[in-house]
Amino acid sequence: MEITIVAVIQLKGALNGKQLVAEAQKLYDAGTRDILLDMNELTFISSAGLSALHHIALVYRGEAQSTFKEDRSAIHAMRKERDSGFQFQEHVKLLNPSKAIQDLLDIVGFKAYFEIFTDLDAAIASFQ
Repeated sequence: MEITIVAVIQLKGALNGKQLVAEAQKLYDAGTRDILLDMNELTFISSAGLSALHHIALVYRGEAQSTFKEDRSAIHAMRKERDSGFQFQEHVKLLNPSKAIQDLLDIVGFKAYFEIFTDLDAAIASFQ
């Protein structure tokens, strides 16, 4: 028997970087190692929101990370990692982002970094 535990965080409205990082960190500290960010009702991501996604990816990769910084360095860091051959995040995945959010993720290079799903069951199964 195999059991997979995946935390699902539902995002609504504009992405608040600090709040998302705090919730994801609480889950990680409690032992959660796989997280699915449900973006179905997300309407906007700022550069601080993009930084939050990068920070969460680092935390769930098990990399030591100091305090969360809301700046554009995350975009450059993820592009550098992607260009060096880094693959999809294994422990952080995205569910149902709108076309506008997907376009933004594509423009900044994050679409190549995070797996994106439109089906909850398929997303959860991908963690196994």
